[in-house]
Amino acid sequence: MENNKYLNNVLVGNNTKISPMVNLYGCELGDNCFVGPFVEIQSKVKIGNNTRISSHTFICEGVEIGENTFVAHGVMFVNDLFTEDREDWVLRTTKIGNNVRIGSNTTILPVHIGNNVIIGAGAVVTKDIPDNTIVKGNPAK
Repeated sequence: MENNKYLNNVLVGNNTKISPMVNLYGCELGDNCFVGPFVEIQSKVKIGNNTRISSHTFICEGVEIGENTFVAHGVMFVNDLFTEDREDWVLRTTKIGNNVRIGSNTTILPVHIGNNVIIGAGAVVTKDIPDNTIVKGNPAK
């Protein structure tokens, strides 16, 4: 990311477009990315080159998204596993590979998703997904 710039503690790559009404906190966006309106991306999130994040998506701390990935509208990432006591809370991470397609209104718990994966709209991802896999449903299979 040569000639990239910082905006409010956010590293923004070359030719990356950020729509109005977006909340970004201490994250890193690669080159040639797009972030749609009403998206929130929290601190310590990394978004790879050529990745598109559609509107109304929430990407919490601990998520890493690879290159050439598409995140459709209203996708929700989760970084914990139902801890009720805030003092016991542990950050859980999610890693998304390259060339992944995530359908609208998908919920992704802390998992690892391989390369070349397609996740159907409305899926609830509760387990790791290997490379070259298509999943759908609740829970995603």
